[in-house]
Amino acid sequence: MPRPGKQAPPPLRVDTVRVVLAGTALWVVALVVLLLLGDRVDRVWTWTCVAGIVLAGVGLGVMRLQGQLGRRD
Repeated sequence: MPRPGKQAPPPLRVDTVRVVLAGTALWVVALVVLLLLGDRVDRVWTWTCVAGIVLAGVGLGVMRLQGQLGRRD
């Protein structure tokens, strides 16, 4: 006979825009550090930071299309 399972906790309410912007800020900081280091680092890391920033912009665009930007629940 199966035991009754625990009820799932309610989902967390997270401001996803703030999370994406914080992550983008970290990518920008990493890019600035890499640009200051110049030729001492591999250019793959620089392009990784650029890709992170661009993908965050794409993500914010998708969030705008879904109506998540500017909405305060």
